[in-house]
Amino acid sequence: MPKQDQLTPLQEQPFSTEPQVDLAQPQFSFWQIWNMNLGFLGIQFGWALQMANMSAIFEYLGADAHQIPILWIAAPLTGLLLQPIIGNLSDYTWGPLGRRRPYFLVGAIFASLALILMPFSSALWMAAGLLWLLDSFSNISMVPFRAFVGDLLPKEQRTWGFAMQSFMIGIGSVSASALPWILRHLFAINGATHPDRPIPLTVELSFYIGAAMFLGTVLWTVISTPEPPPADLEQLAQQKQGRSGIWGSLGEIRRSLQAMPPTMQQLAWVQFFTWMGIFCFFLYFPPAVAWNIFSAPSQESELYTDGIEWAGICFAVYNGACVGFSVFLARLTQRWSRQRVHGFCLGCGGLGLLSLITIHNPYLLLVAMLAVGIAWASILSLPYAMLVGAIPAKRQGIYMGIFNLFIVVPQILVSLSFGWVMEYWLGDNRLLAVVLGGGFLLIAAFLTQFIQLSPRPEGQTVPAPEVPPPAL
Repeated sequence: MPKQDQLTPLQEQPFSTEPQVDLAQPQFSFWQIWNMNLGFLGIQFGWALQMANMSAIFEYLGADAHQIPILWIAAPLTGLLLQPIIGNLSDYTWGPLGRRRPYFLVGAIFASLALILMPFSSALWMAAGLLWLLDSFSNISMVPFRAFVGDLLPKEQRTWGFAMQSFMIGIGSVSASALPWILRHLFAINGATHPDRPIPLTVELSFYIGAAMFLGTVLWTVISTPEPPPADLEQLAQQKQGRSGIWGSLGEIRRSLQAMPPTMQQLAWVQFFTWMGIFCFFLYFPPAVAWNIFSAPSQESELYTDGIEWAGICFAVYNGACVGFSVFLARLTQRWSRQRVHGFCLGCGGLGLLSLITIHNPYLLLVAMLAVGIAWASILSLPYAMLVGAIPAKRQGIYMGIFNLFIVVPQILVSLSFGWVMEYWLGDNRLLAVVLGGGFLLIAAFLTQFIQLSPRPEGQTVPAPEVPPPAL
């Protein structure tokens, strides 16, 4: 690994958008990249369970459609500060487990506990509180994971590293989203609700399996992928002074925001509208399928359960499309710019969600989900691939955390405002909320075309070509 150079002031650090040759940094094999990303499968398994089931759990516990957004607010509100702070802390951490791995492990342990406790929720406040804990500790695992891959992989392998993340995320999401349907239809587990048991047994078992997946895969990455120590631990300790801890992290966040490179500022607007659309989709798609497509008369009916389970199958299909399409992303960016490819993918997702207004057959939903899967593959990789070349190499943790602010801020806005929109503008029509999300994705696709990747400063190392995937 290259030596850790003394950090210069943030304003003086060069930004580069191109992969650069670093002869001191070794190439990684396929299985090494697989191992370092496997934890993402478990993190996404837990996240997909909450995306596919939490709105339904809230409705099982008596929530109305316009109450759902505010019940989600605690999670993104916590992430507003938690993500950049955790990113900054991990930049200056070193211990027996390394720099990033302690955060993976702590986050995985407590997120798994939240998954185990979730099926025991007996009131809305309990379910909302456990969702807050689950999302918070998932972020503690996820934010350093993004920087972990950037730390270890040479620049010319990073696109493949982030594509592998998309692959793991897709696999985790497919299996988690379809799990309640699989347990009911293949293993004949009763999925009906009961006054004394408002959350179906199929969902309960899915959360237990998710806890085991989350903790198990993160443990595999922690054990199988070591982090090389800094060349100078004393220098790291000096850099840590005044920059770590809560107050030091807040100061670093302020300084990093002031020095945010232009590429990151432009990506911020794309991320903002992207996640306005994606969050509307996550919040309302499962209930929309149950109420609008399956015409469920109430959340206690079997049609409602059928609709929620079919929405899980739809989530599995779009995540399956994400897995398949992520394989081609790196090759597409060799032929066209990352901006053009990302804009095309977001446009596909936006049109897919807009098409839902005309669909009444459950099976046609699967076609629309293929388009959403194309967008999702790009959302999970290309913004990070564009960002990683524009931020200081030794500040990836805090900048990845700040970048995630542009994911949580739109979620907070949706949580605060969309209840009013649902009640007074959309008449609690959950399908219209999802279609509106498609409009936000089209705005993001348009803004993507205005991203300008920061030019490589003169005198920097020579850009390296994109390398092919590592051999098995």
